Amino acid sequence: MSESRKRIWGWWMFDWANQPYNTLLLTFIFAPYFTSFVAPDPVTGQAMWGWMLAISGILIAICAPILGAIADSSGYKRRWLLLWSALYLSGSATLWFAVPDADSATVLFILVAFAIGLVGLEYGIVFTNSLLPSLAPREELGRISGNGWALGYLGGLASLAIMLLLLAENEAGVTFLGIAPIFGLDAEAREGTRAVGPFTALWFAVFVIPFFLWVKEPPAVKAPRGAVRRGLAELGASLRALPHRRSLFAYLGSSMIYRDALNGIYAFGGIYAAGVLGWSVVQIGVFGIVAAAIGAGACILAGRIDSRFGPKPVILGAISLLILVCIIVVGTDRSMVLFIPIPEGSSLPDIVFYICGGLIGAGGGSLQSSSRTMMVRQADPERMTEGFGLYALSGKALSFVAPALIALTTTLTQSQRLGVAPLIGLFVLGLILLLWVKPEGEPEFQCVSPSSP
Repeated sequence: MSESRKRIWGWWMFDWANQPYNTLLLTFIFAPYFTSFVAPDPVTGQAMWGWMLAISGILIAICAPILGAIADSSGYKRRWLLLWSALYLSGSATLWFAVPDADSATVLFILVAFAIGLVGLEYGIVFTNSLLPSLAPREELGRISGNGWALGYLGGLASLAIMLLLLAENEAGVTFLGIAPIFGLDAEAREGTRAVGPFTALWFAVFVIPFFLWVKEPPAVKAPRGAVRRGLAELGASLRALPHRRSLFAYLGSSMIYRDALNGIYAFGGIYAAGVLGWSVVQIGVFGIVAAAIGAGACILAGRIDSRFGPKPVILGAISLLILVCIIVVGTDRSMVLFIPIPEGSSLPDIVFYICGGLIGAGGGSLQSSSRTMMVRQADPERMTEGFGLYALSGKALSFVAPALIALTTTLTQSQRLGVAPLIGLFVLGLILLLWVKPEGEPEFQCVSPSSP
C-alpha cells in the first residue's frame, strides 16, 4: 500500500474508532439506559441529560478555536490528539459505574464522566478534520470524507451488533441472541448494558492505532517561541475579519444551528423511543443498526455527489430530509401516527420509527460528511486547524440551545414527544442561512487546492 493510501486509511480509521461514542453511548445504548434505569424517572433523566450536553457544549465551544489556533502556530497536532484520546478513554470507561437506581452523587459523577469523554471526542474530531486537506486534492475530498463517514457508520454498526448480541440485556435478562451477557456479567445489575462504557474505550484504543501509525502531519517548522501568543493573536484577527467574510460567516452561522438540531436528534432519539414508545435497549439497538446500515450507504453516495457537484446540494437535501423526519416523530406515539389516531396495540408506530431511523442515518451522515468538506472550501488553507476550531465553535457555541430547548419544553409540557418539537425550527433556520453561503467559498481561497504531501 502506498504511503498516501496509508494516510487516507489511517484517517478513515479514526472515524471507525471514535464512532461508538456517538452510536453506543450518546444515542442507542447508554443514553436511554441512563434515563430509564439510572435517573429517578425518564422525564427527569431527559432533562438532566439535556443540561449535561448543554454545559459540555459550552466548554467545547469556548476552547476549540483557541486550541486550534495554538496548534496551527505550534504544530504537533498528534501530541494534542493523544491528550484528547486519554479524555475519551477515561470518560467512556468510567460509565461502568452507572448502576441502576443510583444515588444523586453517582448520577452527577456519571454525567461528569460522560462530559469528559465527549470533550475528548469533539476536540479529537477538530484536530483530525484539520488534516483532511493534506490527504488529497480538493476535488477528491468529498469522496474521502464520505467514505470516512461511511466507515464510521460501519464501525458503529459492528460495535452495536456486538453489544446487542453478546452484552446488552433486555427486561428478561438476555441479549438479542437469547443468552445471558457473556463473561458472567450480572443481568440483574445491568452489567451487560453498563459494559458499553469499557467496551467503547477498548474499541477506540485498538482501532485508533492505524491513525497514529500512518497519518503523519504535513512538514512543519519547529514551534517558535511565543507560538501560543501568536496563535491567540491570529485567532483574534480571524474573528475580527469574520463579518467581512460573508460566505464563511453565513456558513458558520448555518452549521451552528443545523448541527445543533442534528445533535439533538442523536442525543434524544433513543431516549424518545424508550420513553414514548416503551422500547427496550435491544429494540433501540436494532433501530441503531437500521440507521447505521442505511447511513453508511448514503454517505458513500453523498460523497460521490459531493465530489461531482460540491457539498452544498448534499447539505440542502439532507436538512430537508431531517425536517421531514422531525415532523413525523413529533406526530407519532402509541396512540397516533402523523397526528392521525390509530387502534390500540398497533405496531404502526414501531414501523414508522424504524423508517425514521433509516432516514436519520442517511440524512445525518450525509450532512456531517459534506459539512466538513464545505468547511475546507470556506477556511483559510494556512489556518485549517483554527478553521475547524471555529467550525467546532459554530457547532458548539449554541449547542446548549437544542438540549436546553428540549429540556425546557419537556419540563413545561411533561411530554417527551412534544419536547423534541423545537428541532424543526432550528433546521429551518439553518436552511435559510445557507442562502448566503458561496459553494466554492471566499474568492481568495477558491484557487487554492490542497494536495497530498
